[in-house]
Amino acid sequence: MCRTSIYEARNNFSALVKMAEEGEVVELTRYDKPVAVIVSYDDFEKASSSEKDWLTEWREKHKDELDDTGFDVTPSRECPDYSKDPWA
Repeated sequence: MCRTSIYEARNNFSALVKMAEEGEVVELTRYDKPVAVIVSYDDFEKASSSEKDWLTEWREKHKDELDDTGFDVTPSRECPDYSKDPWA
């Protein structure tokens, strides 16, 4: 991983992008604190797509448990009587 200040990054931006394209992560700092990262577009797509697919993966893993066939989901026609106190 390459670490550089934002000031230096302005002067060497194209070189840092080339490093990111080659697979190296470039960390940008301000006052020695990390504030941003330059990564290749391929690495960015991999990271962002894995965040979105966790629910799909979970549903596929638990599809047998989520199968709701056999349950009667017909709504009841009975209405609760709110005039009566349920705690009385």
